[in-house]
Amino acid sequence: MTVDAVTTRTSKTKASKPASAQEQLVAAMVAQAQGQGLALTGPDGLLKQLTKTVLETALTAEITGHLGHSKHGDQPGREGTNVRNGSRIKTVISDAVGPVEVAVPRDREGTFEPVIVKKRQRRLGSVDEIVLSLYAKGLTTGEISAHFAEIYGASVSRETVSRITDSVVAEMQEWQSRPLDECYAAVFIDAVVVKVRDGQVSNRVFYAAIGVTLEGRKDVLGIWAGPGGEGAKFWLQVLQDLKNRGMKDVFFVVCDGLKGLPDVVADVWPLARVQTCVIHLIRNSFRIASKRDLDALKKDLKPIYMAATAAAAAVALDELEETWGGQYSAMIRLWRNAWEEFTPFLDYDPEIRTVLCSTNAIESLNARYRKAVRARGHFPTEQAALKCLYLVTRSLDPTGKGQTRWTMRWKPALNAFANTFGDRWPSAEKY
Repeated sequence: MTVDAVTTRTSKTKASKPASAQEQLVAAMVAQAQGQGLALTGPDGLLKQLTKTVLETALTAEITGHLGHSKHGDQPGREGTNVRNGSRIKTVISDAVGPVEVAVPRDREGTFEPVIVKKRQRRLGSVDEIVLSLYAKGLTTGEISAHFAEIYGASVSRETVSRITDSVVAEMQEWQSRPLDECYAAVFIDAVVVKVRDGQVSNRVFYAAIGVTLEGRKDVLGIWAGPGGEGAKFWLQVLQDLKNRGMKDVFFVVCDGLKGLPDVVADVWPLARVQTCVIHLIRNSFRIASKRDLDALKKDLKPIYMAATAAAAAVALDELEETWGGQYSAMIRLWRNAWEEFTPFLDYDPEIRTVLCSTNAIESLNARYRKAVRARGHFPTEQAALKCLYLVTRSLDPTGKGQTRWTMRWKPALNAFANTFGDRWPSAEKY
């Protein structure tokens, strides 16, 4: 369809509405380009020339604002000696028109920092953001390159994709070492297994922790790569790193019942309580049981985790053993082994119990990690895996609605925390 046909159709549908000054200007430019035989798009088309003109005009305005005077408009007696110092040609890639050569103005003192085309910026638009988003979803560099060729008709090499994703490494390291609050209401910890090719493909464990501040804000505290399988010894290094970053006290550390973890937590935060995920205990109990007994077991397990006190829970466990001990001795042994880590939350208010009974927060995070990891299969290096997991973390809750819901859910519990741990609650001067 020709431009004349488009113009005719537009005039029929909008005959009663006069064209704005902007529309008249665009129409005149299009007519002039057609009169000169100039294509609207393409390597030397009107759109590319307009992009170049707009960028250079914006850069000229920026340096005028920076220097305080227009070109050849320096005023006698003006404070400062900084003036224009020519320009340099820079090629930037636009999503719409491809490579564009732009003359970037310079100043004599080298203090000009352009905004519209930043220093070392090579791309305009959202190419970098798209690459990072696709990488976070588990696509390989080759798949991302093929995606751009298929969907956008743009050539983005694997090397370019790698450079774009590598740009987040410094950001990731800064995030991993950022200072933390002095006191947290709870820290949820868990690990996820990722396949890494280091000579040969092997399973590597990556440790993650989520902290809940005294304001109810949920925050992923870090991701750590560890050797071999999950172990309490490496968790000691993780928790010590959190302490070194400023976390002096934690009320509860919620985990899935890893052996040796309570001793590790006591070494780092002597006053912290280790709470085993109650939901894990219940799920593992049902996993052992026969399907025909599930309804009866649900009824008999409820008095244990809903008990008002630890003593009442112990009586309920004895009754469970009398009823099911002969048939499901492994289930009873499961509860006995986890008893010391299970019972602490029974001493606290129902509001605290509600938020500490499960590790669903970090289970949800690990589910996002596993989804990205499954899409990749395995990673060439440990850093490549960390980079992917970090990008997944960075892409969580883009609207902030999840954080708002979480905070509102924790408000009643935080009031109970303040009453229960008033002697450890930071003073107003520190908090």
